[in-house]
Amino acid sequence: MGRGRVEMKRIENKINRQVTFSKRRNGLLKKAYELSVLCDAEVALIIFSSRGKLYEFGSVGIERTIERYNRCYNCTLSNNKPEETTQSWCQEVTKLKSKYESLVRTNRNLLGEDLGEMGVKELQALERQLEAALTATRQRKTQVMMEEMEDLRKKERQLGDINKQLKIKFETEGHAFKTFQDLWANSAASVAGDPNNSEFPVEASHPISLDCNTEPFLQIGFQQHYYVQGEGSSVSKSNVAGETNFVQGWVL
Repeated sequence: MGRGRVEMKRIENKINRQVTFSKRRNGLLKKAYELSVLCDAEVALIIFSSRGKLYEFGSVGIERTIERYNRCYNCTLSNNKPEETTQSWCQEVTKLKSKYESLVRTNRNLLGEDLGEMGVKELQALERQLEAALTATRQRKTQVMMEEMEDLRKKERQLGDINKQLKIKFETEGHAFKTFQDLWANSAASVAGDPNNSEFPVEASHPISLDCNTEPFLQIGFQQHYYVQGEGSSVSKSNVAGETNFVQGWVL
């Protein structure tokens, strides 16, 4: 069974009036939020209770929406009241100028300048701001240093693993190379010690005696001849290349 239509008049019961206000206020705030999200609209809602308590909702901020409303309202009246529009813009410029000067003064105070005109409370507030900023800066610096140290530890562990792998590989290859060298040396030694080896026969060296004719002869042209010293011969090895191509006198 549905409820009946509510009569539009002030609720006399204080408790019922408060309950109805709470329910309808929440519903109204919810509808304003849904309207701003679904329709991408700029919504501002201001509610004052019977006791003077403020309830507000602004999709982009109450002050910004009110300023936008004032600009639109002034633009609507600009055709009839150009002087008022100029005055409103002058007021806006004055407000922005005062905000800019305040920000510049605050910045200079944070840098330790123009502190002569500040009182004790202002100096204490400035000191608290500087301490908070210094604490946040130190915490951030510590965090960055810890992150960098952790990265360096990771890189150190990675390089250590790579070094171990290279060391193991080097030892394995070095052992194999040493084994190959030992095997080659043993094979060469066994071949050199066994003259009957068919693969690498070793023949004994015997002195070769040549009968050399040491009588004089006629030499025409340049030819190199070597005399090999035979057994019991007194003729030594000599190079005839140093002789001339002419017929020696004693040959004639």
